[in-house]
Amino acid sequence: MAKERDTTKYHLKIGGKIVHRGITGRPLEEQGREHEKDFPRSRIVRVGRRTTWERAKEWERKGGKGKK
Repeated sequence: MAKERDTTKYHLKIGGKIVHRGITGRPLEEQGREHEKDFPRSRIVRVGRRTTWERAKEWERKGGKGKK
């Protein structure tokens, strides 16, 4: 049985600069609101398609780079 693709990879940006890379199983808008506390005026940008938690963790370990 295939694993569920329930995880989103994202970059948090201020202007054109990436200030944080991460993964979430929550809605992206909700995750963005959470980051607003520490990063005012930031915007959250989805990276690639939804994926499995395991693949997303691998992407995160590699520094959140690749497959935009």
